[in-house]
Amino acid sequence: MRSTSTAARRIGWLLIGASLALHFLTVVAFARQPDVLAAYTVMPIWVWGGMGLLLSGGAYLLFRAPLSLIVTAVWALTLLLGADEARVIANLGTQAPEPGRPDPIEGRRPIRVITLNAARFRYGDPSQDLAEWRPDIVILQEASGYRVKSVADQLYSGNGDYRSFSLNGVATRWKITREVRNPDPRFQYFNHNVTVELPDGRTIEVANLHLSSAATDLRLWRPDCWRTHRTNRRQRGVEMAVALGILRDTTDFPGVQPVILAGDFNAPPGDPVQRQLDRDFEDAFLVAGTGWGNTFQRRIPVLRLDQIHTTRHFTPVRCRVVTTRHSDHRFVVADLLLE
Repeated sequence: MRSTSTAARRIGWLLIGASLALHFLTVVAFARQPDVLAAYTVMPIWVWGGMGLLLSGGAYLLFRAPLSLIVTAVWALTLLLGADEARVIANLGTQAPEPGRPDPIEGRRPIRVITLNAARFRYGDPSQDLAEWRPDIVILQEASGYRVKSVADQLYSGNGDYRSFSLNGVATRWKITREVRNPDPRFQYFNHNVTVELPDGRTIEVANLHLSSAATDLRLWRPDCWRTHRTNRRQRGVEMAVALGILRDTTDFPGVQPVILAGDFNAPPGDPVQRQLDRDFEDAFLVAGTGWGNTFQRRIPVLRLDQIHTTRHFTPVRCRVVTTRHSDHRFVVADLLLE
């Protein structure tokens, strides 16, 4: 009996130790985001947190191991502070966008923006789903030119404007006065900018991004998996730097020009790729988002890859994610006040 009790205690302490080691690795990996650990952080922090909670909770339930409840509480706090899904708790009470024309805020009507990866229309035409929200600007990825035109015609009854380049496109109820295409063939796929003129004569720059697809190899026991994820992340970092460089070269950015930068980033918030935006942009969902913000995969969304970022000329007042049957992504709706 005594030997059985001793073995149980040892197993309990082993589970606690494993949970603490996993916690240390997780905190370091997600706080510092080193490229060498890109394969580890490609999954949401709550995946690793769930494993840590299983270890510490199992230690308590099976063996009543000392400190197991404390370790469980530490994990819970870590997930509350570190999970992207928990960061919008501060927005409790914020009004969510509703279908139809957006309600005025302080007597002003906000600009409604939608971004959607349309998956090359393999799931059908999302125009009717988009039209319910009466957007002023729609930013599309994986949509050919004639598809972007079709969306613009259906949303704005032939009175809108649109531009398309490669598989990126922008449709708007207003006039597009300029289009910037990246001449470098290595980067044509992911970046497309247009200048939109508002009814009062002001202009805003709309940058449409679709960064390289994330690596999906999760065989973490293989060294080439870690190399693939490291190289993949660095590629998106280069693409983001090029996109921001085009904005600087072709607009007064950062400066007086308001910019909306949106699309499919193929990287969740907190990824080093997105840290390039921290100085000049705000994430509309973090500022004003409500509900579950993850956008991929549509049926069981575990990653927030589709996002809308704005310069501080805008105040995001409402933001949410909406499901459509016509893509493998959900789309993001944001109401923005231009100061």
